Amino acid sequence: MTMMEWWDGFWATYNTVIFSVGVNAMLALSIYVTLSCGLLSLANAAFMGIGAYAASLISMQTGLPFPLALAAGGILPALVALVIGIPTLRLSGVYLAMATLGFGEVVRVVVLNMDITGGPMGLNGVPPITEWWHIVLLLLATLYILARVRRSKIGRAFEAIKEDEVAARLMGVNVAGYKLLAFVMGAAIAGVAGALNAHYTFTIGPNNYGFENAVDILTMAVFGGTSNLIGPVLGSTILSLLPEVLREFKDFRLAANGLILILVVLYLPKGMWDPRRVRAFLQRRSAAKSATKKVN
Repeated sequence: MTMMEWWDGFWATYNTVIFSVGVNAMLALSIYVTLSCGLLSLANAAFMGIGAYAASLISMQTGLPFPLALAAGGILPALVALVIGIPTLRLSGVYLAMATLGFGEVVRVVVLNMDITGGPMGLNGVPPITEWWHIVLLLLATLYILARVRRSKIGRAFEAIKEDEVAARLMGVNVAGYKLLAFVMGAAIAGVAGALNAHYTFTIGPNNYGFENAVDILTMAVFGGTSNLIGPVLGSTILSLLPEVLREFKDFRLAANGLILILVVLYLPKGMWDPRRVRAFLQRRSAAKSATKKVN
């Protein structure tokens, strides 16, 4: 078997998994944005669904180019987030989580009962337009933009609000405005991820964007760590590949994700990728090597 034949067989078998790694990384980054501002939102699965349906309907019913469908998949969830965020973001903590989870259920029921979205059967025959480089390009663009935001005045405001909302307000930070910005940014990223996902799975349905998916997205981000951009990408990659490694336990995936979330919160509160813990580990190794050299 030649290398090219091996690669063709590998790609035919695992291309969906590889695509899902990139899309899940974007979803984890979408919730990272809201978490970086201290918002526990569970609406990202719903925003993903809105983006997926908007882009799919444009591709299936119009002759518009794929980039415009992707743009619509990001803009529509952002507009919805802008509308619902103004009253909803007055809440915080578990109350915000409950409100956004309720919004997700409303979106699911609305989609379930609309003819244009295919009702319970969803949409079938979505054009398979998504290529691997679309996902790589948009993931890199998302990482670049979020890295710039993190080092900007906006990123510092997000961090201040996360640490102490009252103190941030007293310092003159527009808390409501920055919270809304984080919410809208997260919705746009999730919507684009949903649009990309819909155009390689060929079919989408309302049950693809429910409570289970919202928990999956949160688990990926928290598992990897939300103190930097590497954590969500790492967490989403591991949890995307895990079902392939543990295929025999696929029926217990939601339970496994819940268990992982509990263990990470208890023993790795900063997630798998904690820069401080990594630096401390490297310093200990360096000190141990230096001590060994002195003894020798």
